Formats: sequence, structure tokens, C-alpha cells
Amino acid sequence: MMNVINVKKSYGHGPSKVEVLKGINLKIASGETLALVGKSGSGKSTLLSLMAGLDQMETGEIWIQGKCLNQLSENELTLFRAKNMGIVFQQFHLVSTLTAFENVILPLNLLKDPNAKVIANKLIDHVGLSHRSHHLPSELSGGECQRVAIARALSTSPKILFADEPSGNLDEETGAKVMDLLFKMVGETGTTMVLVTHDPDLAKRCSRIIHLEHGSLV
Repeated sequence: MMNVINVKKSYGHGPSKVEVLKGINLKIASGETLALVGKSGSGKSTLLSLMAGLDQMETGEIWIQGKCLNQLSENELTLFRAKNMGIVFQQFHLVSTLTAFENVILPLNLLKDPNAKVIANKLIDHVGLSHRSHHLPSELSGGECQRVAIARALSTSPKILFADEPSGNLDEETGAKVMDLLFKMVGETGTTMVLVTHDPDLAKRCSRIIHLEHGSLV
């Protein structure tokens, strides 16, 4: 599914240069759920951003589904991401002027999926928000917003899902319910998932755990 080859990333120049990732090599199998754990500043979110094609690496290669992200143009990368990746962030990143339903259907409309309405309605129902589908994010709780974000991320049946501390902004009880939902939906669809988390119990629910320390795998 994914092959990360000698990926390096740093910020700044000269004396202020900070090496964030120091030559990461990693293979992820199709259907695998992988937890990226480590202390704050270890490079977890940076690595996830590179894997998702949201940031550019300094050196190295990232291959997904036989495509090298480095070799794609910006337009090609955008289309590849839309067709193959789902992303769930800690901050939800819903479009504030769109309803829950409109947020979920948005990626499907961009891909001109003829079954967009059916799929979006099914997903809204699956995350338990049929009765809230026409509400704006400002009218939803944090847990409801994250459920909408999960439905949106899985709407295009992505090959791989990236989740960056998806319960980090939620209280413990709500976060646990949201993560139960995420693992349930990923399990049902067989979607490959990369999860960034500081929670050891969440990490243990994944099929493999990778530890990052000062930008290196340990």
C-alpha cells in the first residue's frame, strides 16, 4: 500500500535549522492499521502530513498504490489524494457555511460521483447524524463535528485514511465514542489507516505501533 523511503524533513536554515525527520523508512501493508506514537515534537504529525501529500519532504520518496508522490504535479497530487486518501484532523476542518450533509457530499461532488447523494445519506446515517444532517458545524457539538469529518473522509472509499489525533479536541467520553466509530468503520471497509496518537490504549487497537523519537523510528 505504502512505501516510505529515506524521508527527511527539516525547517529553517543555517544555525537555526531543525531536523524533524531523519531518514524514515517504513512499509505499510494494505488493510493495516498503524499507530504513530511519540512525544510532542517527535515528528509524528510531520510524517503524516508528508504521507498525505500535504507537505513536501526534503529528500526521499513516498509511494502509494504504485505512485510516487514526489513525481506528481500539484494538480495530479490533488486528484490522487481526492481519489485515494481520507484525512481526519484534530480540528475537524469542516466548511463552516455548509451543513453536515453538504460537508460529507463535497468530496463526492468534486469527483462527480453519480451516487453522491445516496452515499452521503448512508454515511450520515451510519455515524448517527441523520437528524442533524441539515445543521451547520456551529450548531453541532465537537463530537458531532468529528463524526461528520469521519463520514466525509470515508465518503470516497479511500484506500488509506490518515487520522491526526482525531479525538484530541474532545472530552474523554466523547473521544472514546468517536474512536469506537472510527475503528468500526475502518474495520468494516478494510481501509488502511495511519493514526497519530499520544494515547497508548488507542495505539494498542491498531495492528502495529511505530515509535518516533527525535525524528527517527525506534
